[in-house]
Amino acid sequence: MQVEVLTDEDGLKGAWFAATIIEPSGEDKYLIEYKTLRNDDDTEFLREVIRACNIRPCPPEIIVVDGFKVWDAVDAYYNEGWWVGVIAKVLINSNYEVNFIEYDEKTTFNQADLRPHQDWLNGKWVVP
Repeated sequence: MQVEVLTDEDGLKGAWFAATIIEPSGEDKYLIEYKTLRNDDDTEFLREVIRACNIRPCPPEIIVVDGFKVWDAVDAYYNEGWWVGVIAKVLINSNYEVNFIEYDEKTTFNQADLRPHQDWLNGKWVVP
């Protein structure tokens, strides 16, 4: 099953990473394999046991026709994962300055690397 996984590893907190559930691994835990993160010697994709509360289905695609606006909540694809941010400034050529509030950092992204933020609540996708 294709999912997204929230990690609590230093430097990656708050980001969701694409993964595949390999098998159950104890009560409310699963062995997953990341689709983008590699092991330390870079020979294969990283596998680890993750608590069920840190796993969610992949969000449905929402097509953004007219672009984003300032203060829109977005997920930005950065460092192999999806990070929650807010549009701080609309730039030219479908580029946006995204503010990652948790890290007090702003970075520029093209619209192709952004998606509307969605929360997985009570078994349903919700747009804030």
